[in-house]
Amino acid sequence: MSNSKGKKPDDIEALIADFQRSGMHELHVRAADFEIYLSADPAAPGLDAQVIATPATSSPKAEPQRPAAAASHPPVEAAANSTVSEAPAGAIIVSAPYLGTFYRSPKPGSPVYVDVGSVVTAESELCLVEVMKLFTAVRADVAGIVHAILATDGQMVEADQPLFIIVPA
Repeated sequence: MSNSKGKKPDDIEALIADFQRSGMHELHVRAADFEIYLSADPAAPGLDAQVIATPATSSPKAEPQRPAAAASHPPVEAAANSTVSEAPAGAIIVSAPYLGTFYRSPKPGSPVYVDVGSVVTAESELCLVEVMKLFTAVRADVAGIVHAILATDGQMVEADQPLFIIVPA
């Protein structure tokens, strides 16, 4: 990576990808005015009580910063009580693409993408996962009905963590 003043989003994304492939549980990098803390443990204290710390400036393609879970949607009852082992036969599990923050809506105050019982197509967006101010839409990839939501808004999720259970239609 280049010096801390020349950090590029691609450099940071590469660092995150390397961390995810490495099998490491924590990574803390500090160089001049840049600091990042990555952890595979969603309960890790992080920097200033955050699991992932970001540089002071955001990348040009970043979306507006979302506030923490304070502005989140109320948890879905099925999310707290469902587990992958309780999924109906033939159900599809949609997992997180990488370590990041799970968001149920496109921006604070907006309606959620889906609720339990929502009918979805393969192209339907279910949520966003954000890391380092980069937001990735997670799609259903199958037509069906949302059976359960397994994460809460604003929660840190790990790579491959189950997020939704969808019963194909």
